[in-house]
Amino acid sequence: MNRLAGKTALITGAARGIGRAFAEAYIREGARVAIADIDIARARETAQEIGDAAIAIELDVTRQDSIDAAVDQTAEALGQIDILINNAALFTAAPITEIARKDYDRVFAINVSGTLFTMQAVARHMVERGIKGKIINMASQAGRRGEPLVGVYCATKAAVISLTQSAGLNLIQHGINVNAISPGVVDGEHWDGVDAFFAKYEGKAPGQKKKEVGESVPFGRMGRAEDLTGMAIFLATDEAEYIVAQCYNIDGGQWMS
Repeated sequence: MNRLAGKTALITGAARGIGRAFAEAYIREGARVAIADIDIARARETAQEIGDAAIAIELDVTRQDSIDAAVDQTAEALGQIDILINNAALFTAAPITEIARKDYDRVFAINVSGTLFTMQAVARHMVERGIKGKIINMASQAGRRGEPLVGVYCATKAAVISLTQSAGLNLIQHGINVNAISPGVVDGEHWDGVDAFFAKYEGKAPGQKKKEVGESVPFGRMGRAEDLTGMAIFLATDEAEYIVAQCYNIDGGQWMS
């Protein structure tokens, strides 16, 4: 049974990694998907590889004109937007005494402002058309607690959890469900960059931090993008109609709440 048959989804940061896994999973469930990414060349490549149910949309979530254009283009190409996954994000790490304002501004612009104003634009689209839609924001276990070197990223993901709660309580009056997924450590090409931060600030050999983090997960390994797709599908279905303003940990047992 295709649980998302006839539905359309806009997924940000979907050219690779977790976003791409969501797109592939949604298409398997019968949805059509807009692969939205700042890297339009890779988004087009991904859409072509996935198949006819995917289209590529250029999106820079730090620019309002880009957000508005992406929503309009997606609606024009797919008819309407039933589902939004706010997946685009950027990681950073530094001791508190070394955080640069420019780095702070950039990460908040993508992770927090990008999430809020993309959610706002899609919510307006849904309200105007009477769409009982689903919005899924990507949080993180980093938003559940502080970490010595990850103050800025942790703060952005805590903000995403809070925005999800507020938006969920506000938009449910329009029949729009807003919820979040909070992954733990998920393997993928982004971990090369993450590992480099810890190699720099903790003096670890390349790959050492990744190995340590994977071994610390109660489940026994790092997560994979595919571990997150089941919840992303469920939250987009009618089965999740009564779920409002929640954040689900998909992290192999790293955090309990």
